[in-house]
Amino acid sequence: MLKHISNGYVAKGMINSSLPKVKNDEQTAQQFKEGFNLSRNAMRLAGLVELIGSVLLLMSVFGRKFVRFGTIMLNIVLGVAIFKHIQAGHGLKGSKGALKYFGLNIVNFFETLRK
Repeated sequence: MLKHISNGYVAKGMINSSLPKVKNDEQTAQQFKEGFNLSRNAMRLAGLVELIGSVLLLMSVFGRKFVRFGTIMLNIVLGVAIFKHIQAGHGLKGSKGALKYFGLNIVNFFETLRK
């Protein structure tokens, strides 16, 4: 039961993060361009991958494969986000949220590997 709560927590946070990107929000696009030197298309792609990965995490009650695919998708985006935050000079403090979700996803992924 705890693993489903953890998956739901990560999914909720990532959905909230992905919606402005998917909706092509002007302020978010400007932050991506100025802060990370990423285009609007890269922002929308990241938001779409986050959204799909989050939905897969929410489907964790139906099977472990959903968690595995969702975790992999989200951790690819989160890994790039962590790298871009550090590259932009924000340091670990700036990437704190991404690190939190990345760590929870790692724990959730390894939980699916247990029998």
